[in-house]
Amino acid sequence: MLCSAAWLLAQTPPPVPLPPLPAQAPPKGAQPDRVVNPDGSITMKVPIGPSFAQVPPDRVIVSVGDLTITAKQFDEITDGIQDQYKAFVKGPGRKQFADQLVKVLTLAQEGKRRKLDATSSFQSQVMYQTDQALANLTFQAITKEAKIDDAALHTYYDAHKAEYEKLHARHILIRMHGSTVPVKPGGKDLSDEEALAKAQDLETRIKAGEDFSKLAGAESDDTGSALNGGDLGTFAHGSMVPSFDEAAFKLAPGQVSEPVKSQFGYHIIKVESKETKSFEEMKPEIEKKLGPEEAKKSMEVLEKNTKVFYDPEFFGMAKQ
Repeated sequence: MLCSAAWLLAQTPPPVPLPPLPAQAPPKGAQPDRVVNPDGSITMKVPIGPSFAQVPPDRVIVSVGDLTITAKQFDEITDGIQDQYKAFVKGPGRKQFADQLVKVLTLAQEGKRRKLDATSSFQSQVMYQTDQALANLTFQAITKEAKIDDAALHTYYDAHKAEYEKLHARHILIRMHGSTVPVKPGGKDLSDEEALAKAQDLETRIKAGEDFSKLAGAESDDTGSALNGGDLGTFAHGSMVPSFDEAAFKLAPGQVSEPVKSQFGYHIIKVESKETKSFEEMKPEIEKKLGPEEAKKSMEVLEKNTKVFYDPEFFGMAKQ
């Protein structure tokens, strides 16, 4: 019953909705993460949610009637939760999940009292749920055992090499009318043509030798990065809006772009440095990505070598 408790949460009673994590004050001593927003501004994120004490795995942490659940069993149950909920139920939603588990087990014990566990319907559902859990574990085991040769790993790495690039860049943003970036105090709401002309002028001045950082501090409408000379920090592909991303990753270190238009305005981009993770650095991640594909191939072999029968009349299939 414990193995299928997580699955039962999707049945009766209805599961308690998992709300978005609440915003909380940064825990004392927490180290914030630097995040580059699509408009180039910088925000800081900190870990949220309560911390939990480590307890012995055999400690009983929940009891329902005569049934007890240890910390180890609770972890094993939550290991079976869908990935998008797993972090929540193992973290800030731990007690909420336990409350729902108690409801499920309370109903299950009542079902035993009524001898519903002796019915054919129950036995059929248990068979499916048990086999489904076992199938999931088996697929995970096959995935872990999958051996991918270096040639396939190198092929994948070469095809996706651009995804492993990171840039350290600066930018100057000149907003235009309609941008979500606010007009600076005392500034003018420039038209598209005026914003482009100003950006082109700044490009000319930079390429003539003026200091990019100083111009960013004085002229950029991205006030967050302007304080740091337009510095956006280091970011990977897909971190910025598409037009910015495409232009930035085409630049070599030290190069300055022409004005690049986005929904925020016109950007002048300067790449400070570019780095690409090596094959050896990316090998574990690539193996993790390709593992499920190899497991699927193994599944196809298993299915091919397993005798299967479908009743054509029951399933409405054409008789062969």
